[in-house]
Amino acid sequence: MVKHIALLGSTGSIGRQTLDVAARHPDRFRVAALCAGHNARLLFEQARRFKPSRAGLLEEPGRIPDDLRGLDWVFGADAASLCAAEPSATHVVHAVVGMAGLPATLTALEHGKQLLLANKESLVAGGSLVAAVVSSLNERRVGDPPIIPIDSEHSAIFQCLEDARSKSIKPDRLILTASGGPFRTWEAAAISKAVRSDALRHPTWMMGEKITVDSATMMNKALEVIEARWLFDMPSERIDVVIHPQSVIHSMVSFEDGAVLAQMGAPDMRVPIAYAMAYPERISTGVDAPAFGTLGALTFGEPDEARFSSLRLGREALSAGGVAPVVLNSANEEAVAAFLSERIKLGRIADVVESALAVIPQRPVRSLEDVMEADRAAREFTRCSLSG
Repeated sequence: MVKHIALLGSTGSIGRQTLDVAARHPDRFRVAALCAGHNARLLFEQARRFKPSRAGLLEEPGRIPDDLRGLDWVFGADAASLCAAEPSATHVVHAVVGMAGLPATLTALEHGKQLLLANKESLVAGGSLVAAVVSSLNERRVGDPPIIPIDSEHSAIFQCLEDARSKSIKPDRLILTASGGPFRTWEAAAISKAVRSDALRHPTWMMGEKITVDSATMMNKALEVIEARWLFDMPSERIDVVIHPQSVIHSMVSFEDGAVLAQMGAPDMRVPIAYAMAYPERISTGVDAPAFGTLGALTFGEPDEARFSSLRLGREALSAGGVAPVVLNSANEEAVAAFLSERIKLGRIADVVESALAVIPQRPVRSLEDVMEADRAAREFTRCSLSG
């Protein structure tokens, strides 16, 4: 069966690699919709090649090329949600960066699409809302899971749990691996003064700028702990993080008998992308398996929360619940944007996130508007703090 893909965030790193996988298997995948943020030029090129029914941009360009005017074009803040709802799409690859992707996550699920999720912020900010929709879907349908994660760590856990799910076996612990980023061996004082060029030199992964900075501060791992809590219904105290600089083991699952299952592979996002797209099958990706005879040692260590306080902040936000994870994520997004524009040093990111968590009033999340209001408050606080 051909899968019809709506791709949100098509011009970013995950989006481009998704199209690479789709192009390798034209007999399996058709691109039904493409949506991007601001890169109209690249989106036009993608639309010419993959011929979607619908295409969208966050901002309307000056003009649509004559040869592309026949597409169903959508623009503005709702473009991603409208592309997710494209009637011909059966699957949605969600690679939009940031909390702005939450409405599209909900739209995809509510329209009965299988969601292939790389937008972790959806679950960080709106985990309870997404879980409620998924629970409703599970009551009405049997078969493929509503969400398949694309993040390498969560894809690894998903793969390790495949056999356990069929036998109704509960995992004992989830173990997320972290490369440690470019500052793994740096002293705390040096990390706090790091600049943009330092943070973007990730030792093992090629990723977009925002996630690369989050990896450098280990905020990415904090967000992944929260994401894992919602994806796998696992309490935070049973989600561990371990430093694994080689990035060969992408994550692990341990069981009550002491067994540990690990998923291994090259640090290339095309592998988890293809797994999600082809599920429950496996397809070629152009990525070779690790050459174990020449790989050398695989090492592990405990994360240092004294040097990387973002991991502690993530666990505290998850424990607090309510809007705290929203505040964590939104303040971080604003602070990372300031860092990437070279207005602040790296150490300021965690400081302002911690301040936002202390200042923004805590309250429960009952609706999308609750999430959006906390998001607005956290962003306003962070902008004022960084401009002062």
